Amino acid sequence: MRRPLLALLLACVVSHVSATVDPADEAAPSRHILQQDGRQLEVLISPQFPAGMRENLLQWVDYIAAALRQVYGHWPAQSWQISIEPTAASASDPIPWAQVHREDLDRVEFFTTVQASPEELQRAWTSYHELAHLLIPYRGWGDAWFSEGLASYYQNILQARVGLLTEQQMWQKLYDGFERGRRDTRFEGQALHSVSDDLRKNGGFMRVYWSGAWYFLAADTRLRQQSGGKLSLDKALEKLSLCCAGQRLSVPEIVTQLDSMNRVLLFHRLYEEVAASTTVPPFDAIFASMGIDIIDGKVHLQEAGPGAALRRQIVVGPASRQASAR
Repeated sequence: MRRPLLALLLACVVSHVSATVDPADEAAPSRHILQQDGRQLEVLISPQFPAGMRENLLQWVDYIAAALRQVYGHWPAQSWQISIEPTAASASDPIPWAQVHREDLDRVEFFTTVQASPEELQRAWTSYHELAHLLIPYRGWGDAWFSEGLASYYQNILQARVGLLTEQQMWQKLYDGFERGRRDTRFEGQALHSVSDDLRKNGGFMRVYWSGAWYFLAADTRLRQQSGGKLSLDKALEKLSLCCAGQRLSVPEIVTQLDSMNRVLLFHRLYEEVAASTTVPPFDAIFASMGIDIIDGKVHLQEAGPGAALRRQIVVGPASRQASAR
């Protein structure tokens, strides 16, 4: 499952164009263009970074942009941006803060330490979480549990697909996340949509994020099981991207599109079920259906059986299989 950085970057066939900053405007960020399959990523790096650090940042952006392609083989939007600012926060976390801006172009803003190496930045989960938000054409507000759940689910999958996590580590991280959500009982008994709406004011982050991640794990496994492997969450999100990448949709509009394009009655029903849930839904049965046993809080993977095959398909993903074949 592990893939060397060089091989991953070569597989992406990304071309670079760097724009020169006017010397008279030293306060302007340096601008770099990455192009791949007719799509464009503009990278804006603050001039406050030391000159030598900018190359580290570009190596890191190459890597995480390649990781985002591991869902359906291309970036979600025709054009998008990453902006990077320095922070004086503790070096123990190379990316202490990041956020997604839904503007004319989707923009992911990262705040990184000025001494972080490309490898340290690549290992930080934050970048995969933030980029995963871009997998849906979300309007940027309402039903935060859905958007954050998508990012929490795919942050682990993306890391596994580029070789940063083993299959065992990926499922352990997902299990640990669901357990954190289950233990977040401050608003137990209150509907998820209500907790989610007041998240910034009242808290409840673990329940909100991991109830949302449960939604996407449940949708992914049901799609694969009910279609005999012909459908998956990866493929459903690709259809949504091709249809609606330039739009700004509410979550009810997103799930309606997903049902319609995949000819299923799944996403909207599951959305209503999870939005009304009063605790993180049970996840043991889903894990068991994928050949995953939980013993004393530790994940144990069965080697054979249909559940094991489905589980591995989630880890590998369609884009990873295509890249490996090239």
